Amino acid sequence: MHPLLYIPIGIGTILLILIAIILIRTLAFKPKAQPTADSEKVEFDGERAIKNLAELIKCKTVSRTDKSLEDDAEFEKLIALLPELFPNVYKACTLTRFDGRGLLYKLEGKAHDAPSVFMAHYDVVPVSEAPGDWEKPPFSAIIEDGVMWGRGTLDTKGTFSSALFSLDHLIGEGFVPENDIYLAFSGSEEINGDGAPRIVDYFEKAGITPALVLDEGGAVVENVFPGVKAPCALIGIAEKGLINLEYSVKSNGGHASAPKPHTPVGTLSAACARLESHPFPSHMTKPVKEMFDTLGRHSGFLFRMIFANLWAFGWVIDLICKKGGGELNALMRTTVAFTQMEGSSAPNVIPPKARMVSNMRLNPMDTTESAVEYIRRTIGNPEVELKVLDTFNPSRISDTDTDGYRRLSSAIASTWQGSIISPYLMMQCSDSRHWGRISDRVYRFSAMDLTSEERKTIHGNNERLRLDCLMRSTEFYIRLMKKC
Repeated sequence: MHPLLYIPIGIGTILLILIAIILIRTLAFKPKAQPTADSEKVEFDGERAIKNLAELIKCKTVSRTDKSLEDDAEFEKLIALLPELFPNVYKACTLTRFDGRGLLYKLEGKAHDAPSVFMAHYDVVPVSEAPGDWEKPPFSAIIEDGVMWGRGTLDTKGTFSSALFSLDHLIGEGFVPENDIYLAFSGSEEINGDGAPRIVDYFEKAGITPALVLDEGGAVVENVFPGVKAPCALIGIAEKGLINLEYSVKSNGGHASAPKPHTPVGTLSAACARLESHPFPSHMTKPVKEMFDTLGRHSGFLFRMIFANLWAFGWVIDLICKKGGGELNALMRTTVAFTQMEGSSAPNVIPPKARMVSNMRLNPMDTTESAVEYIRRTIGNPEVELKVLDTFNPSRISDTDTDGYRRLSSAIASTWQGSIISPYLMMQCSDSRHWGRISDRVYRFSAMDLTSEERKTIHGNNERLRLDCLMRSTEFYIRLMKKC
């Protein structure tokens, strides 16, 4: 027999082996054991927890980059309320203020070598109070049908109040933690202020290394991962970086009746179109790998086959991400969202300068320098000038094989029973990134179960919080603090 006749048989055998490997790996890709839920019942004064949050919502603590537009009296009003709302905290804890609005409370523990830090911020973004924008006034804390309305209920006065209330409740019961507990709050998070960095400076100079830092981030959500029906409790173990990048093109201007082949606006439009059609390359970072390895095991058979065999089907995920965009795509790569564009002030005048701005979220494998260089190469036009307006690099990636992560997971499992707990990469930016200087035990979890509609109200109109969600948030903090 001619030797070439053996080739099809060899290829067929190889294909059968590959199919067998894929099927075996898929069948073995079963859900991992989740943390065991505690059976202990948590009881507290829910009415007081609701009342306390309502009082905080009524304070118009709107932070702005232009300090002249802020109302400092509203911030001081909130701070002055805290001893009245949380008296046990003020009896048992020391309070240090940083930059005026940075608040650090310390409850002394039996030991001091593995402290826990609970973070939140009490400043909020501006609101539009024009008629019809909000169904309820944004600073009235109106409660109807089991829902509290108001700016900051979700971001993040809800968790700010829950953390304080929980510690106040535990102190009232005579609680003394095994290790020191800190509450670290900022009044300038929304404008990237100095509150959180100065608190981290204090820890660094004192040589204090936290065993657990918890800040806002993921939540208990549904329908966020392909093929997974159960609620997912997502813990951010890293967050993306940020660049606000300006693109500009100059010209001699002139009348629009006799334009050159390419106007500044046209040149910028071409650059925009080229970048949108050539997205950044994807990177399978540690947070994404761990998320796929956790949630992928709970998907239907087809998706389990993909996630169990990314060596063979990684290109499928990349293709889905490129075509669909959205959150899954943002997990995989640096994203570029064009948000502003300016040209001439008149319709018949070619502008002497046109500009546009993109908001970029940096994948942990990218830096400001590498991302700008990719933009420059992809545009391929020296007429387009680039200028970085604001930037910071991606955060340090935290370890999940730690006692702090296990304690956090256990408290989540006990509060939201039946949820799948998973690491993930946070797309937004928070104060927690500053803590990467001194710890790789920094976790991002907003202690709430939120619908997709509720998540859309963060920084938007009609922000609101279900009271039953507030109760579970408080229960969670009590459970976690007792493990510290």
